[in-house]
Amino acid sequence: MSNTTVMKRFILTSLILLLAALLVWQVGRRIFSGKGQARQRNTMPVAVNVAPVEKRTLQDMGHFTGTLYPRSQYVVAPKIAGRLEKLFVNIGDQVRRGQVIAQLENDEYIKQVDQARAELEVAKANLEESRSTMEIARREFERARALREKKIASESELDAAQAHMKTQEAKHRVAIAQFAQREAALKTAEVRLSYTEICACWEEQDENRVVGERFVDEGAMLAANASIVSILDIGALIGVFHVIERDYSKVSVGQVASLSTDAFPGKSFSGRVIRIAPLLKETSRQARVEIEVLNEEGLLKPGMFVRIQIGFSNRENVTVVPLTALVKRDARQGVFLADLKSMKARFIVVTPGLVADEWVEVIQPPLSGQVVVLGQHLLKEGTDIVLPNGPPGSAPGEAQGKPKPGSARGSKGPG
Repeated sequence: MSNTTVMKRFILTSLILLLAALLVWQVGRRIFSGKGQARQRNTMPVAVNVAPVEKRTLQDMGHFTGTLYPRSQYVVAPKIAGRLEKLFVNIGDQVRRGQVIAQLENDEYIKQVDQARAELEVAKANLEESRSTMEIARREFERARALREKKIASESELDAAQAHMKTQEAKHRVAIAQFAQREAALKTAEVRLSYTEICACWEEQDENRVVGERFVDEGAMLAANASIVSILDIGALIGVFHVIERDYSKVSVGQVASLSTDAFPGKSFSGRVIRIAPLLKETSRQARVEIEVLNEEGLLKPGMFVRIQIGFSNRENVTVVPLTALVKRDARQGVFLADLKSMKARFIVVTPGLVADEWVEVIQPPLSGQVVVLGQHLLKEGTDIVLPNGPPGSAPGEAQGKPKPGSARGSKGPG
C-alpha cells in the first residue's frame, strides 16, 4: 500500500471523528440548555385565579332524559269485513266523541235488515192469527163445559174441546217465540248495519281528540279489526323516563318536574310525577317513572325527546367550592388551596358531595380560604403562585376586583 493511500485514509478517519465530536457537543449543549430552562421554569411562579370557599344552600336536582307519549291512544278498526267506501278524517284532524270516522260498503247489510224486517212482519201476522184461533178454541171449550154441566153435551165433546184449546195455546206460544226470534234477528241485522259506520268513541269526559296516523285509503278491502286510523289524546302528555337505583328512593308521586325540548329552546314546561314502577328491570336496573304534562297550547307532541329536572331536596349551609377547582393528582381528587401569605399552592384531598350548577359540596375535610380555579393544571404541591389581579380584597390600585368562580379575567399562564 502506498504512502498516498495511507495518508488519505488517515485524513478521512480524522474528519469523521471530528464530525462525531461536533455532533456530541451540540447534543450535550442542547440537553444541558433544556435542563436549565426547565429549572428556570420550575422556579417561576404560576399565574392563577382564586375563589373563596363558601357556605351555600344547594338543591339536589335530578337530571333525566325521556320521551313524550299521548295520555291515551287507540286504533279505530271495523268490527266486520268490507270495502272502505268513505274515510271522513285525515292526519291531524280534530275528532269529536261519537263522530263518524269511516263508512263501509253497506248494500248487503241493508238487504239483510229488509229481509229480517219482512220476516218479522210474517211472524207478527202468525202471532195475531194464533192468538185469534186460541181465543176461539177457548170460547168453544167454555161453551162445551157449560153444556156438559147441563147434561146436553157428552164427556167426549168436552174432552175434544179442551184438547183443541190446549193445542191452540201451544201454537200461540210457538208463534210468540217465532216473533221474538224474528225481532232479535232484525236487531242483529240492524246492529251489523250500524257496524258499517265506524265511529270514534271513548269514555273520558274530554270532547275532542286528534287523528295521529292513517293506515288505509278509500276503496281498500278491510278485514275485521283492520286498523284504519289512530286517535290521540294530546290535551295532556305523559313523559316517560327511567331512574337508577341511586335515585329511585328520591322520586315520589306528586313531585314537580320541569321539562325542556330542543323544539322550543329556552322554553320550559311544568309537569308532575303521577306513576312510579314498583320494580326495577333486572336487565337495566332501572325503574319507569311517568309524569303528566299539561299541553293546553298544543306545542308538545308525542315522540318528542325531553330533558327533565326534578328537585329532590335542599342542602343548607354546606361548604362549597367552584366546580372548576376540582382536580385529580395521582388518582386522588382534591383542590389547590392558595396560601396567600407564602404565595404557594397546597394540594388538599377532598371528598366531594352534591354537585349543583357550578358548585360542588366538600364533605371532608373542613375547608376555608381561597382555592385555585384557573391555572391549577400547572400546579403541584408547593408551587409558587402569583395573582395577576392582586390578592382578594386588595385596594383598587392593586387589584381589579375579586374574580368570579371559574373566570379567567386578566390571567394567563407562565411564559
